[in-house]
Amino acid sequence: MEKSDSKDKHDEGKMIVVEGTRENTDRIVRAHVLWAMGAGLIPIPLFDIAAVTAIQIDALQKLAEEQGIDYSSDGGKRFVTALTGGTFARLGASLIKGVPGVGTVIGGLSMSAMSAASTYAVCQVALHHFRNDRNFLSFDLDDAKGLYEKALEQGKSFVKSLEKEVDPKVTKETYRNLEKLKELRDAEVLTEEEFESKKAKLLEKL
Repeated sequence: MEKSDSKDKHDEGKMIVVEGTRENTDRIVRAHVLWAMGAGLIPIPLFDIAAVTAIQIDALQKLAEEQGIDYSSDGGKRFVTALTGGTFARLGASLIKGVPGVGTVIGGLSMSAMSAASTYAVCQVALHHFRNDRNFLSFDLDDAKGLYEKALEQGKSFVKSLEKEVDPKVTKETYRNLEKLKELRDAEVLTEEEFESKKAKLLEKL
């Protein structure tokens, strides 16, 4: 498969690719954006944000592996927290779910879209640093946040295009199935290798 040119621009609708194939990188980003879309529909305020953060950290790990970048769990957490900690719109949408009746519906839809766009943005900023520094740990915070805000706007357009392709019920069901797999792994019913294999198959369906 053809590898991407390192001069790919961060234009709207395009994904930055460093090493590995564009197909694999696009697949990782798309799957995690849809996964986050499903997690954003969780009807429990604040729990949804924790779930989306975990998805974004997982996306970083998979992208790092694809790009041949050294990855650490603590570094991934710091990177995601630094970028998304100020996304108040996401938090606001989550809290709206606490309003009886219509709050759950409106908050769920808003949180779903914001979660997906944020995940897209996190992936794009990580790929930018992979391209320039071969490392996402030694990054300029102000520069990274600026890139994140731009990528967030692009992510909103990307998410709208996905919403036309994928039924939200499918993303929500996929999220639930992935959570069940995590429970089986945590209970040591599944090994880490079995969990990753089954998770990959579920994400391939998105």
